[in-house]
Amino acid sequence: MSLNVAVQMDPIARINVKGDSTFALLLEAQARGHRLSYYTPDRLALLDGKLFASVEPLTVRDQPGDHFELGTARRADLTEFDVVLLRQDPPFDLAYVTTTHFLERIQPKTLVVNDPAHVRNAPEKVFVTLFPDLMPPTLITRDLNEIKAFRAEHGDIVMKPLYGHGGGAVFRVTRDDLNFGSLYDMFAVTFREQWVVQKFLPAVKAGDKRIILVDGEFAGAVNRVPAADDLRSNMVRGGAATATELTPREREICARIGPALRERGLLFVGIDVIGDNITEINVTSPTGIRAIKNLGGPDIAKLIWDKIEAKRRG
Repeated sequence: MSLNVAVQMDPIARINVKGDSTFALLLEAQARGHRLSYYTPDRLALLDGKLFASVEPLTVRDQPGDHFELGTARRADLTEFDVVLLRQDPPFDLAYVTTTHFLERIQPKTLVVNDPAHVRNAPEKVFVTLFPDLMPPTLITRDLNEIKAFRAEHGDIVMKPLYGHGGGAVFRVTRDDLNFGSLYDMFAVTFREQWVVQKFLPAVKAGDKRIILVDGEFAGAVNRVPAADDLRSNMVRGGAATATELTPREREICARIGPALRERGLLFVGIDVIGDNITEINVTSPTGIRAIKNLGGPDIAKLIWDKIEAKRRG
């Protein structure tokens, strides 16, 4: 089958094709004969209840520095597409939230991956709290007394923004760290919303595992080991990708959360697991599928398009 596919993403000229999951999805779609169009979120327009965008025909090739070609822009009603890939990166701010409201208008005629309403309603660090028994002790607040009590109970903690991404502004605070007060003040001034406080997991030294689920089923995984001088294992922060297998606990985690993902139309999801604990469920623009393939794992882009095509046939 040939599908008419639009991708809503960040400027394609700026992506790192070697590790970009959106680019892997585009390459696979093109290889299957699907027609590709590209637009950035700022080109959306909701007019009298109909959603339009200035789209450009897109051709991709796996050649860094010469990885795409765009055709002539045109104004398109997004309901003319069979599939829209919602693949812009965070920050998950009001601009992002607004695009999810817009994209709801074209469903169910157009399949949006992931479902925009549930992307909006399942922020990575909030959605995961539906499964507290699978998580490390976690507090979401901006109340100083709550954080002090949590720190007194658990000792070393990690503080991070509720809507942060890519490992930005993630801090470890030890039990006796004299920087705690200053760090609290910085967070209070910088972030209007609450932030996340978690018990520090020493197992992060062995890696923070990114596990990909496709339509609620385990599809592949990569272990991201932080640099010796850094807490964060994100590959954009210098974490090293290594091949890995799932432990029985990680299979239990996937089995527990899988039905919730399917119910919400969250077809492409990346979860983060440290030791025996899940820390995030990433639904906005998950990454990792090129790293998994490069390390000898499955080609998850193929699995995702198999599911999308099945949904369009159904």
